[in-house]
Amino acid sequence: MPATRLFRTELTKTLALACPIVAGQVGQMLMGLIDTIMVGQVGTSSLAAAAFANCIVSVAFVFGIGILTSVGVLVSRAHGAGMDQHKQVILCSAIWLAATIGVLLATVITLAQPWLSIFRQPQAVLTLAKPFIAILSWSLVPALVFISSKVFSEALSKPLAPALIMYLGVALNVFLNWVLIFGNLGAPALGLVGAGYATLIARIATMTATLAFCLYVTGSGLSILLPGLLSLPTIQSLLRIGLPAGFQLLSEVGAFAFAAVLMGWIGTAALAAHQIAITCAATTFMFPLGIAQAVGVRIGQTVGAGTHELVRVIGFGGLCLSGSMMLVFAVVYATLGHSIANGFDRDTAVVDLTSSLLLVAGLFQIADGVQVTAMGGLRGLADVRAPMILAFVFYWLCAIPIGYTAAFVFRAGAVGIWAGLAAGLFLAAITLTTRFWLLTRPGKRFEVILPAEGSKLL
Repeated sequence: MPATRLFRTELTKTLALACPIVAGQVGQMLMGLIDTIMVGQVGTSSLAAAAFANCIVSVAFVFGIGILTSVGVLVSRAHGAGMDQHKQVILCSAIWLAATIGVLLATVITLAQPWLSIFRQPQAVLTLAKPFIAILSWSLVPALVFISSKVFSEALSKPLAPALIMYLGVALNVFLNWVLIFGNLGAPALGLVGAGYATLIARIATMTATLAFCLYVTGSGLSILLPGLLSLPTIQSLLRIGLPAGFQLLSEVGAFAFAAVLMGWIGTAALAAHQIAITCAATTFMFPLGIAQAVGVRIGQTVGAGTHELVRVIGFGGLCLSGSMMLVFAVVYATLGHSIANGFDRDTAVVDLTSSLLLVAGLFQIADGVQVTAMGGLRGLADVRAPMILAFVFYWLCAIPIGYTAAFVFRAGAVGIWAGLAAGLFLAAITLTTRFWLLTRPGKRFEVILPAEGSKLL
């Protein structure tokens, strides 16, 4: 097949898989976006408290998500190799691993609450944030079980059902926010705490529905969830890939979360503006993230099937797709930033600062899309250790020092912090794309040890 035609064919397949994954990712972000909009109607202090709380909990959530990306690697390779008998073993192991991670993370966050003052946030923000964090942290358990089931389904090229379930969860969250935040239908007006309860209930509902779908797909009953069916070798494989991936994501998201802490040092308006801008940027980031997941799944299936020559074609097709899409969002942020900010807050200072941050976001959109897609391709190759180290260098040795220096030494304020984050993303895009190009050079073969009787997938 001619190279151009092959590229188009593989790009079409990637796009077909990516579309429902992207839809599901956007739905997941909409839950946070809607919380931000509805909490913003309560007041700027509540919005700032939500920003601080989400920074704390989202760091833990992303770490858990990173670990669970290993589910997609194992399932896609087994699926590509036609080894369907191992799906139930992986599903059971993934669910128990996700629940355990969720409980551990929630416990750590709960025990750490007395030390939140070290982040030097305004007292009003801390007072509002603490009860919200307490509820939101325990919603990590159903959220991570949902993620494990969702990734499992996507690795089987069945991403539509989890996406639809996610949107039903968003609708439920909107309704519960309306009831619990503002005190409708006879319920007490709980404000920010009400948003926490709404998120918890919605996450339990989406977890239950997605888990039921996975049981249906694998032809399994509830007995598959019994601990006796756990496979220690499978869990070890999940952790061997997942822990480096988790720490890689932790480096990136942790840097953005620490940026929010730095914003709190500047003031409440800066923190509120950061929350609005980061919510917008994270929402558009879901598009290349979905493409990256599709690229990872397709590369995993390709490696499992032994068709190694397609790996580079799939990867660079995904990079082109993400870069093109993020170019559109870059133009939107650069031209409509002020109008977007007005939709979240009426405070003039917050709106003006948010529009400036969205302009910076527009500048790094393409780099952000390219780096996450390259990372998805590397993860499909089970290359996770080097990217973990590189991520720490990009974000903690480059982005944060640059941002701090620009903000507090050169007095660029909030915009300076975001300029540092942009620098880290550009470095990541260049380095990770180069690594993928080197690892997938023509003629390269990828050694794959698929599970025999011992359920060892890698």
